[in-house]
Amino acid sequence: MKSTQDLLQLIHLNQIENNKFQGFSKTVGSPNVFGGQVLAQAINAAARTITNGRILHSLHSYFLEPGHLELPIIYDVSIVRDGGSFSVRRVTAEQNGITIFILSASFQRAETGYEHQIDMKPNIKLPEALMSWTDLLEMYRDVLPSRVKGFFEIERPIEFKPTQIANPLEKKDLPPFTDVWVKLKGDVTRLSRSEKQQILTYISDYNILTSAMNRHASKANWNNTQTASLDHSMWFFRDFDYDDWLLYSIESPNTSNARGFAKGNLFTREGVLIASVAQEGLMRPK
Repeated sequence: MKSTQDLLQLIHLNQIENNKFQGFSKTVGSPNVFGGQVLAQAINAAARTITNGRILHSLHSYFLEPGHLELPIIYDVSIVRDGGSFSVRRVTAEQNGITIFILSASFQRAETGYEHQIDMKPNIKLPEALMSWTDLLEMYRDVLPSRVKGFFEIERPIEFKPTQIANPLEKKDLPPFTDVWVKLKGDVTRLSRSEKQQILTYISDYNILTSAMNRHASKANWNNTQTASLDHSMWFFRDFDYDDWLLYSIESPNTSNARGFAKGNLFTREGVLIASVAQEGLMRPK
């Protein structure tokens, strides 16, 4: 995938029955289906059953089995509730009759009320001063570990610019924080609010466990640690556009019991908080 349109084609599912949809997969460098893809496709399925214009405000999900890249994924949507203000959908994703993922999503009619938000970190490095994953690959291709190099070589519809570049050869524990600027490639005009949310859900599964790994970087790395998303929740606060960079600011409050927990906030460059994310992932030493 090279562009926003490629990503939208991946996320947009084929309807095969009433409230049942089919999706296919693209690798992001992992042997299994990328969790962000399943999240975004499940939200696409759920949103397709909303006929009253309500807006997604939260999702909660569990990854139950690894997804097979070569098999289609069937998404079955249950209409749990259509109340006066909120609509709730439950989505089950299956491959070969085995449930690999479940999600609940809540949609709300547009309302006004009290507002506040936390501030973006002060003095954050701006994307123009940073190197992208593409830049890092070109500069360090000959010294990167094979798995890291293979991951960076996958073509993506998103550009990432981390504010700090960790040297994987240093074997030094790092603070449990990650701040990454993200930007879509290609035409980002005429996106509906639902499409923007689906894409943001896809993006939200990138980088989030890095903050948990950072704290143990002297011992743990992506080669000697088994990692996988276990659950993922997200809350959407405000509409936004993709015509500029977004900041994904992540921290990990805890790792224990072979699990890492991380939470993140997504801001526009102007500091508007558009969404928050929480995830627990497997971090099992091999």
